[in-house]
Amino acid sequence: MSESVYQLNTLVKRYDSRTVVALDSLTVYRGEILALVGPSGAGKSTLLRLLGLLEAPTSGSLQFFGREVANGSAQADLELRRRLTMVFQRPLLLNRSVQANIAYGLRLRGDKSNGKVASAMEQLGLSHLARQNTRVLSGGEAQRVSLARAMVLDTEVLLLDEPTANLDPYNVNLIETAVRKMNAEQSKTIVLVTHNIFQAHRLAQRTALLLDGRLVEVSPSDVFFTAPADPRTAAFVRGDMVY
Repeated sequence: MSESVYQLNTLVKRYDSRTVVALDSLTVYRGEILALVGPSGAGKSTLLRLLGLLEAPTSGSLQFFGREVANGSAQADLELRRRLTMVFQRPLLLNRSVQANIAYGLRLRGDKSNGKVASAMEQLGLSHLARQNTRVLSGGEAQRVSLARAMVLDTEVLLLDEPTANLDPYNVNLIETAVRKMNAEQSKTIVLVTHNIFQAHRLAQRTALLLDGRLVEVSPSDVFFTAPADPRTAAFVRGDMVY
């Protein structure tokens, strides 16, 4: 494997007395797509927020590009945080046009490149909606706008929390194609939380299973889905585990 982007060791996240994440170790490598799967409440989204520097670990070590960020986003410097982008399950869009939403992050960074915005809209089938207010978009259209807004920032790391949940096949295909292209052409490191094990198999080079906040197994996706080492992984892949 190539160099690591994230290195987590004895990482724990608690809310009051409840332990939500407790990982012995996890490495995310540069240029890979890593899928995080598991039942609801397994800690997947919390782990993603830790990787996004939006939550601070309760204890343990979280290194991002070799730098310790144990204090989370409150202390992480702006330069480090600008190396990643996160797309949430529920799009958070401004009451503006599609084009203005996609360009918003670029404007904050002093980049007025309309070419990046136009390219992202074309790739995600949004060009005809450029002047449409986001309040009238469908769920799939809003999710594509959210992804396009992240794409134009061209960060090294992209974190996706259920990017196609409850979407129709057309929107799923557009989003998956864009994710695959970013990884293949830009070597972008992508961590994907999904309940869709077929999506994980289609997109990810490696897949990790979380149960009760603990990492059960992480392995190349072909191995994970066809010859898992842990019986709990096998049960999850077969659908014997309710989630």
